[in-house]
Amino acid sequence: MHLHILGICGTFMGGVALLARALGHRVTGSDAHVYPPMSTQLESAGIDLMEGYEPGHLEPAPDIVVVGNAMKRGIPAVEAMLDRGLRYCSGPEWLKDNLLVDRRVLAVAGTHGKTTTSGMLTWVLEDAGLAPGFLIGGVPLDFGVSARLGSGPYFVVEADEYDTAFFDKRSKFVHYRPRTLILNNLEFDHADIFDDLAQIQRQFHHLVRTVPGRGLIIHPGADPAIDEVLAMGCWTPRESFGADARWTGELLAPDGSRFLVRLDGTPLGEVVWGQTGLHNVHNALAVLAAARHAGVSVANGIAALGRFKGVRRRMELRGEVAGVRVYDDFAHHPTAIATTLQGLRRQIGDRRILAVLEPRSNTMRLGVHNRELARSLGDADRIFVFAPADLGWDAAGVFAPLGERASVHNALETLVDDVVAESRAGDQVLVMSNGGFGGIHQTLLDRLQRAPSPV
Repeated sequence: MHLHILGICGTFMGGVALLARALGHRVTGSDAHVYPPMSTQLESAGIDLMEGYEPGHLEPAPDIVVVGNAMKRGIPAVEAMLDRGLRYCSGPEWLKDNLLVDRRVLAVAGTHGKTTTSGMLTWVLEDAGLAPGFLIGGVPLDFGVSARLGSGPYFVVEADEYDTAFFDKRSKFVHYRPRTLILNNLEFDHADIFDDLAQIQRQFHHLVRTVPGRGLIIHPGADPAIDEVLAMGCWTPRESFGADARWTGELLAPDGSRFLVRLDGTPLGEVVWGQTGLHNVHNALAVLAAARHAGVSVANGIAALGRFKGVRRRMELRGEVAGVRVYDDFAHHPTAIATTLQGLRRQIGDRRILAVLEPRSNTMRLGVHNRELARSLGDADRIFVFAPADLGWDAAGVFAPLGERASVHNALETLVDDVVAESRAGDQVLVMSNGGFGGIHQTLLDRLQRAPSPV
């Protein structure tokens, strides 16, 4: 079968393309931005890529057009697809009908931590010899790819609440029908498609409705928004994690790099690993519960977590020059920013954190999080904000409560100049953005290499 994918270079749709190719289909695709690393990954899998959305890309007619959720009416390829009556579907729909229908699905949903938790869960299953398939919105360092068919019955999917397609405004995750579901947390986000938290909660309850009575829902012990979702109706056994929950983690190191796992108060073993932050402790507890539901013993899960390498762009150390460390972190929400900074602060003690922020997500650019943004950066010693002319709100005013600790820059060049000038040995430079940020990570490392040694 020949699939043509519109919007193929997005993380999710690129993963769908890789899975379809692994199933033996011919796959082609179009995107407005065809560039590495996704383009390289796809081309190496034998997938033909085309720049733009031209009607000619649909000649000869594919057997089915798989439509990404970034596609809208008015795009030439979309109009040609509709006018010609070509068969089409969404990415989540194709995934459900062609792959997930025969697999035991473990899904990870929530506002924060989906990618890390999905990667963590996949690794624990892999370490146990279960050879799971997966589709994750990032690249787990243990695998080096964002999607894999797998050879066992298990399939891990990062289940996000974004809408499915221009013709299907339900959240993507309602298509996945998991038997094991992790609900990490729930806050207001994606203001470009949701008006308020209640709308998101309704979509989460649609997901809850799809989990069978012999499945398992794993959720925080104290998350009011998730509690309200479950109160709408739940027909599935549940296990909780975090404070005052069935699964708890007692910190044995302040930064969360060592903790004791307890289930119903009984100690089951210590996790000693390379991750930090209380949020990652909670992610690990949810993973242990989900893996146990898939047949992995807690002891084996704990041992596997100790070998987990992490996920690219989640507190990923990009390099160190003259004692200055540069990290890359996928930041899209004040809560995620705050928890990442708290974890780093507990790890490094009194050493300085230089936070470099690009408010790039749709919700951030709409100004929805402006009240919380300055407060979320409280653990940073210096803050450098990139605010391009088209940002749409007064960044200087938003970050004014941080006083002289914060500076706002309209150009990347001046921002890099100031970060390099400020840096000194022992500093941790934390770059936060949900995009490429103009390749700033490598630019900083290159400039630090050429600069006089930090004092």
